[in-house]
Amino acid sequence: MVTDIMLAAALVLFFEGALYALFPDGMKRMMVTAMGTPSHILRIFGLAAAVIGVILVWVIRG
Repeated sequence: MVTDIMLAAALVLFFEGALYALFPDGMKRMMVTAMGTPSHILRIFGLAAAVIGVILVWVIRG
C-alpha cells in the first residue's frame, strides 16, 4: 500500500514536470487562467478530478 502511494506521487511529479518542461508557456497561461477562476469552480473541478482518480484506481486495482 505504501509503495503504491509512493509510486502514485512519483507519477504525479513526472507528469507535472513533463508538462512544465514541454509546454512552459502553456503552463503559464493555464496558471493565469486559474488565478482568474472563482475558487468554488476550482474546488468543484478539483473534487471531481479526485473522485475520478479514486474510481480509476479502484477499477484498475480491482
